[in-house]
Amino acid sequence: MGAGHAHRLYRRGGSPVHALPPHTKLAAVFCFVIVVVSTPREAMWAFGLYAVLLGVVAYAARIPAGFLLKRLLIEIPFVAFAVLMPFVAQGERVDVLGLSLSVNGLWGAWNVLAKGTLGVAASVLLAATTELRALLLGLQRLKLPPLLVQIASFMIRYGDVITDEMRRMKIARDSRGFEARGVRQWGVLAKSAGALFIRSYERGERVHLAMVSRGYAGSMPVIDEVEASRAQWTYALALPLTALVVCLLGWTL
Repeated sequence: MGAGHAHRLYRRGGSPVHALPPHTKLAAVFCFVIVVVSTPREAMWAFGLYAVLLGVVAYAARIPAGFLLKRLLIEIPFVAFAVLMPFVAQGERVDVLGLSLSVNGLWGAWNVLAKGTLGVAASVLLAATTELRALLLGLQRLKLPPLLVQIASFMIRYGDVITDEMRRMKIARDSRGFEARGVRQWGVLAKSAGALFIRSYERGERVHLAMVSRGYAGSMPVIDEVEASRAQWTYALALPLTALVVCLLGWTL
């Protein structure tokens, strides 16, 4: 794999969390999310401890709280869905501030908000401490199907190229006095989308032919072999293992 692309979620740093091999962090986040999802929704204290654990990781990674909270705004659609649940769910109802709310809906909203927020926060911390190129190497190291890794790699590489193509097409429309004011302009936008698709497809064909001419046979060469020591695995898995203990306590108490 070639050089990586910096992304807005990544925050460059030299913390111990940044230094961990990417596949150990991927495994840790995946296991942590599984534990969080498996926790009974009634164990509200457990979710508080999970948040504390993520706070410790953020502190160790030197990720500011503002940086993390700003990236958590991506879950706003889920928050809106959770807010509606107490109003539309069936079953026993309770009055809260003069509103008749479903008990099952309240528990469901709490379940979605707590588990969703923790999962998104863990993913943001992963992205903030791991470059995109390293994430792809980690997925490859974890034996994810090579075809999926290659697709993700090309998406990352050429996403900016397609975005730049869209920007040039918009400039061309604006220079000709085009303004999308209503339904009548949808035809122009549809033609632009079609042209963008054709250009992207043709570019993909040219890239594929260039790769084949250089010896591509269905798999990308691995330039950097990522290894992890037992100490690094222990350090990375401390988060999900601690969360697992909390989860087991949540089921027993």
